[in-house]
Amino acid sequence: MSPEATSEEHLPDRPYHRFVRVSAACVAVIIAAGALVTTTRTGLSVPDWPTTFGTFFPPFALWVNGVEFEHTHRLIAGVIGLFTMISCVWVIRRDARRGVRFLAGAAICAVLVQAMLGGLTVLLKLPPAVSASHGTLGQTFFCLMVALSMVTSPSWAAAGRREADGAALALQMLSVMLFITVWSQLVIGATMRHLHAGLAILDFPTSQGQWVPDFVNVGVAVNFAHRMGALVVFVLATSLVALTLARFRDDARLVSAALRIAGLVALQVTLGAFIVWTHRSVIVTSLHVLNGALVLVSALVMLLWAFRLYAPAAVVRAARPRAQGVGTPAVQGAVS
Repeated sequence: MSPEATSEEHLPDRPYHRFVRVSAACVAVIIAAGALVTTTRTGLSVPDWPTTFGTFFPPFALWVNGVEFEHTHRLIAGVIGLFTMISCVWVIRRDARRGVRFLAGAAICAVLVQAMLGGLTVLLKLPPAVSASHGTLGQTFFCLMVALSMVTSPSWAAAGRREADGAALALQMLSVMLFITVWSQLVIGATMRHLHAGLAILDFPTSQGQWVPDFVNVGVAVNFAHRMGALVVFVLATSLVALTLARFRDDARLVSAALRIAGLVALQVTLGAFIVWTHRSVIVTSLHVLNGALVLVSALVMLLWAFRLYAPAAVVRAARPRAQGVGTPAVQGAVS
């Protein structure tokens, strides 16, 4: 079932791709730092923005009582913002593909809006809607940078395409469903965190000693919705992994993505359970947020490869004449 992939030896590793890849990896660091701020509830330990107590680098004597978490978060965000600007402007100037340049522009817009939302969370004293939007956009920005890293890589350019059959179409459908469900689950999770409803239900796997709790307040409803979302993610991920191993076992890219999803989803469920059992341990809760982001981008990687490697017959036939004489069967599309 696997498309033949050409050797990547003749395809140069674009310098800006390496910088984008580093920038994308750094986004995981800021997500972890933000998770620590939210979990420790230290978002207002610094009352002003964009400065910290009137300066951009306060004396270390002030790095106490949560300031160490919030100010470190701001410093990391500044570095990642700079990396994003450099890498995305580099892509826009050097990559002629319209789709790739649009993706880089979207990442720049996302990091600017994210910075504004971060400031508003402080200036408006952590309103749940703004804080949850800040967390959600952070995950979306991570996806944009991972996608940009993929489409600028030699492996993306070297990948051949085959006509999609029933199994390939099922793979694409499941990957889309999984990505949308995981993203929605992270939105619910962000809402739950900023409503401080992580322990609205104190037992697991039951809920208030029942399988369906009494919805006595909004916190319980959001918490239970998050648990049900986790169940849907587990079912979709299991189906996707099973299909990949059954029908696409000879494609290392798809198998690797599937196994990564399987491991991360299993870890995410385990961390979710331990949040309840440890009464919201800071380390466990922060790891749960970070791992959720990794589940999301892993689902995105599977989705992108599923659509990169398989296409409708008409698309594949139309691309063949353009590939002749180039030395690679890669389709010369918007993000080829």
